[in-house]
Formats: sequence, structure tokens, C-alpha cells
Amino acid sequence: MLKQVLKCGFIKTGKKQPIVVLTVTKISDIQNIIIPFFQKNPLQGAKLQDFLDFAKAAKIIEDKTHLTSTGLEIIKKIKEGMNSKRKF
Repeated sequence: MLKQVLKCGFIKTGKKQPIVVLTVTKISDIQNIIIPFFQKNPLQGAKLQDFLDFAKAAKIIEDKTHLTSTGLEIIKKIKEGMNSKRKF
């Protein structure tokens, strides 16, 4: 259902566990669909912080700054602080 709502990405289902993963790889879909969706429907708690970091990294990629060593280093630092590695 999420894929039909967002109209992008592709679905993979778990072989051993009952999970569904929506994967979106096109930066234009991330910028024009995924990020606006979660801006209108905000996550809560640590997931919100992860989303905000994700949006920063997506902007760096959109601007093509990730093609520089500085931009790549910024994305690595963002990634290091996401999910279970986040310090509160």
C-alpha cells in the first residue's frame, strides 16, 4: 500500500521474516516525494532526527557536493550519528 501512496520505489519482502521493505533509489523521488511526505507527516522521537539527517544527506547529494572529498566526509559523519549510533 505504501508504494501505491508514494508512487515510487520497489518492494522486497522478507524470506524468513514477515517484513516489507520499500527501496527508493532515485534522488529525484527522494527529494520530490519521500522528503515532502515525511515533512507533511512527521516522524517522532529519534526517527525524526534520523529523517532530518537523511534529508541533509539527500540535499548534499542533490547539490552534487558528495562528489567532493569534503561532501563525502560530511555524509559519512551524518551516517555515523544515525539510528542506534545517535547520541542524545
